[in-house]
Amino acid sequence: MIGYLEGKLLKKDEDRIILLANQVGYEVLLPAFVMDTLGAKSINEEIKLYIYYQQTERQPKPVLIGFNLEAEKEFFQHFISVEAIGPLKAIKALTLPVREIARAIESKDINRLTQLKGIGTRTARKIVATLEGKVSKFALIRKSEMPVVPEIEDITKPVLDVLTTQLGHKATDARRMVLEAMQRNPAITTPEQLFEEVYRGEKMA
Repeated sequence: MIGYLEGKLLKKDEDRIILLANQVGYEVLLPAFVMDTLGAKSINEEIKLYIYYQQTERQPKPVLIGFNLEAEKEFFQHFISVEAIGPLKAIKALTLPVREIARAIESKDINRLTQLKGIGTRTARKIVATLEGKVSKFALIRKSEMPVVPEIEDITKPVLDVLTTQLGHKATDARRMVLEAMQRNPAITTPEQLFEEVYRGEKMA
């Protein structure tokens, strides 16, 4: 069973990556809050992930789910113990950092929990009923332990808007393209210069 992977980021999609470790490319599904922390990572950069390994008789194909912290993986295991929440549904639902979800559970904040993707009021109540009193320690995860996503300067906003609304790119792909352009040329000061650098990078790819 795989519990931890360390290697190079080979490919990045909307909800998954391919991680190259020891010459093997592993497809790893990532909850949205984990994917957000990889926004600044470029292809071939080193990353480290704790892995939840899922394989059942009904689902014989192994599924790898990645987390930045071992505590996040442990919280995930609690989360999928709730009735009607399996691993694949949980991946889509976890759109907020674990510390925020844990605090919502312990404070019985149903409205906050329904902000999670695919979680309605009924399921939110099940989450509280099942996990209240069991996840308080995860609410103490320090922000400093979580990988920091660099703030994007204002000049990137119009470029991101063009890439997503006019040119049809996914938000995660557009963000990657912009961040890679900024890394290639930190001297960029205008949206026009940034767009030219994004084009140059995609042309070379």
